[in-house]
This record gives sequence, C-alpha cells and structure tokens, in this order.
Amino acid sequence: MIRILANDGIHPDGQLLLEEANYEVDTNKIPQEELINKLQDYDAIIVRSATKVRKELIDACPRLKIIARAGVGLDNIDVDYAREKGIKVINTPKASSLAVAELVLGQIFSLSRYLYQANRAMPQTGSSEFKQLKKRYAQGLQVSGRKLGIIGFGRIGQELARLAMGIGMEVLATDLEERKVNVYIKPPAVENASLAVELQTVPMEQLLEESDFISIHVPSGKDLITAKEMAQMKKGVCIINTSRGGVISEADLLAALDSGQLAGAALDVFDNEPSPSEAVLQHPLISATPHIGASTLEAQRYIGLEIADAFIDFFGE
Repeated sequence: MIRILANDGIHPDGQLLLEEANYEVDTNKIPQEELINKLQDYDAIIVRSATKVRKELIDACPRLKIIARAGVGLDNIDVDYAREKGIKVINTPKASSLAVAELVLGQIFSLSRYLYQANRAMPQTGSSEFKQLKKRYAQGLQVSGRKLGIIGFGRIGQELARLAMGIGMEVLATDLEERKVNVYIKPPAVENASLAVELQTVPMEQLLEESDFISIHVPSGKDLITAKEMAQMKKGVCIINTSRGGVISEADLLAALDSGQLAGAALDVFDNEPSPSEAVLQHPLISATPHIGASTLEAQRYIGLEIADAFIDFFGE
C-alpha cells in the first residue's frame, strides 16, 4: 500500500480523495529531528513551510518517491537534489494564487486608509480622543488611479494585476525577463465573458521610480529590496511582501519608514519565522499578518485536491 505522510496537514477533502484511491494518509506531525528515521516508512510526503526536506533526509529515505509542497515556494526542499535522485517534486501554484492576491489587495486598502493604525488606536483612546484620531487618519488616499508595482509576474502577480485593474489601478509589473502577458478581467455579473488586457513588463528601475504601492511575488531572493532600492522609490510609497521573509532587508525597511521615504509596509512573511523581530512587529507603520497569504478555507481545499490529483496521476502511471 502507498503510504503518504502529510506532515504539515492536508484538507479533509484531499485526504478523502487519496484514501478513496486506497492510499494510507498519515496526518500525525513528526518532529523535524525524527523524520530522518520515520520518513523511511513512507512513499510520499506533503509539507508546507514548516517541514524541511534536505539532502540528508532524502538520502536516508530511499523509499521516497514524491515530495509535495502544499503552497508555492520550494525553498524548504532541496529540489534539484531530489530530482537527481529520481524523486518527483511538486507544488500547488494555482490553488492559492487568488487567496494571496486578495490579501495583498486588502493590505493596499488598509495602508491607503490607515485602517491598521486606526484599529490599534481606537480601542485605546477612541472614546477620549475621537476628534484627534479622526483628524489624524483623515488623510487617506483613494487607490483608484494609483500605480501598483508588482515584482514577480507569475500566477499570483497576474491574479493581483487582475484584481487591481478591476478597481482602477494602473499596473507596472517586472519579471526576470521583459515579456507581454495577457491578464483576463472577468466581470462578476457576466457569465462566460472576460476582457483580455495585455501588459508589457517594465524594467525594475521604472517600477521603483513610479509606483505608489509595490507588492513582491518572487519565490526567493535574499535582500532583493534593500536601502539602495528603497532610495530609488517614489517618496511615500507603501510596500507589501507576501512572498518570502528575507526578500526585504528588515533593517533597511525600518530605517526607510523612520525617515519617511516609505509611508507604510505590510508584511505577511518575516526573517526568523516563527519568531519575527519585535522591532518589526511593534513598528507603527507596519501592518503585520502571521503568514496567512494562502490560508483561506477555499484555497486550502483547492491545495488538498490538487495534491491528491497529482499523487493519483503519479502512482497510477
């Protein structure tokens, strides 16, 4: 019997699909240090970001045939080495794209209207300093007509572009190579209809100089955004990171916020997860969420089903 370890969990619908195919699915969490011994009894493993599948673990588990990442990034897996050993590595880029894009859009609204700051202040002084708070947070911006820079124009970046254009934002996207991408905007009240908008990606320098909001969607890249890039940005820009901790230099980010070069930031990912810097978490200009970009009920179901389908196709060959 095929044995699958869902070490970081799997949606019940995905588990049911696998079990109906007569696979055994174990959802009991095995600590990282014990995996090197216990994973030897499994044919496949499903991980999120918590479990690491490195060379030593791969070498210790000759029975392992497939590694699945329930999400987009693969930086917690030694992908090339696994594939050299004949192990299939998959992820689920389609399933969670909309969930991440919607979180970014929510943060754009939050940053533009000081929602995160007002929500902190109102419980503390809302009853005694209502007029002062109203004056403080009455200088928000409408996002329609503003420029959104998207760094990394894969599935999530394109999904975000679709949502942003739907509310009247202008999109500037940059990627590893300059290319044209068709983004399909679907009117919610019209069945079987969509509007194709062709976007030409632009150089990074142009994006940094012109954008009012910048959202990052790259699979990896330590210190991609540092003080150098922040200095090139339009003064008062807001930056959002839902990709990977470390993509933005947190020290440089704090300095840019303190100087006024950046007006605000929204972070869903951090250095040193699951113990982010207190300086980052407590900064009044940072709206923080605990790495929940892909964590909607719908996205988790789609991820589970996508993985189950991939496993059934793989083992059924």
